[in-house]
Amino acid sequence: MIYGAELGRKYNIEGREMTIGRATVNDICVSQDSVSRTHATIMMDENGVKVRDNESTNGTYVNDHKIHEAYLKDGDLIKVGRSIFKFLTGDNIESSYHEEIYRLSTVDGLTQIFNKRYFIETLERELSRARRYDRPLALMMFDIDHFKRCNDTFGHRAGDHVLRQVAELVRERARKVDVVARYGGEEFATILPEIDLDGAAQFGETVRKLVEDTRFVFEGRHIPLTISVGVSDLDTSVANADDLVKRADARLYMAKQSGRNRVVYIDTGT
Repeated sequence: MIYGAELGRKYNIEGREMTIGRATVNDICVSQDSVSRTHATIMMDENGVKVRDNESTNGTYVNDHKIHEAYLKDGDLIKVGRSIFKFLTGDNIESSYHEEIYRLSTVDGLTQIFNKRYFIETLERELSRARRYDRPLALMMFDIDHFKRCNDTFGHRAGDHVLRQVAELVRERARKVDVVARYGGEEFATILPEIDLDGAAQFGETVRKLVEDTRFVFEGRHIPLTISVGVSDLDTSVANADDLVKRADARLYMAKQSGRNRVVYIDTGT
């Protein structure tokens, strides 16, 4: 995408059909009123890659020409609503440039994990996909206990060091399909596709113990550290991604209120 909300994001076609549209069930979701629910389809056949307009209200354009169906050449521009995509093939060096732009817009500068914006966008897509295919989805949120005390005692540089190391610990333990993000300050979130509540609670306990057992050292000084964890999952009472976040965050608060350094995944206990 070279113009739009997810500037620089790359979508790999890899021989499959991909749909573009306003609805979150699309492979490429463009959330604009000018975009139809399933606006266009990109597909590959023996002659190459082509884009087909799905009788959208406002049309699909290739190089500013309205099309019903057209094969794409390297460098072609596809306009859907107010968003513009550029079709790049093979090892086109421009692809690396756009990837770097996207990385800078979606990765937290301090911890080098995903930022809150990327987390929210991904959670909405994963929730829609989980509902569509009737698959489990869980969310784990945690923050560092007494982080202000850590900053006051050891200094803000030590606090930054701790944040980076905690992020690295969780990223190394997470699966490739999981999305680990910095939600804000000392709070982190992990999207766990294809995992139910019990499995997510087990992962939360693994991370909690990992942090507790890790020796954090900055400039020769040991910094004792623990985390509190809240876990939620997708069930019939969850209307949207915001509900999932609020429930995990409420359970995180319960973990802190009940003594910290623990995992809460139900509303009545740990």
